[in-house]
Amino acid sequence: MTVAENQQTLLDEFHFIENPRERLGAIVDATRHLPHFPAAQRNDDNHVKGCTSQVWLIAENDDDKWYFRSDCDSPLVRALVHLLCRCFDGVTATEAKTAEITVLDQLGVTRNLTPTRLNGLAAARARITTLASRQV
Repeated sequence: MTVAENQQTLLDEFHFIENPRERLGAIVDATRHLPHFPAAQRNDDNHVKGCTSQVWLIAENDDDKWYFRSDCDSPLVRALVHLLCRCFDGVTATEAKTAEITVLDQLGVTRNLTPTRLNGLAAARARITTLASRQV
């Protein structure tokens, strides 16, 4: 998979919902069933600095393909960071490090976010870049 393919999958999944608020609600609902990290993974090494909410992010490698998992104490932020992580499912470290993410804007979910939440998303993206940079 590529980041572009993953972003298109996300667009296909959610873009049919015309109302941006309802779309955001569907994105949040889609993550409610996901398991939370165990306490051992909610540590300083996995903590995303720069987020107001408590966010943890983990990178996993499977045959040179990377997957990023996240957890958060806020349902909204958890959903947004999870969506961000899905953009990187099965991509190379180089692509994870360099790809431009546009799907959040295309889905209209960033339109009504506060600057604090936008900064948090940028911090999560930076963390993905950092983790991928260690592998290139």
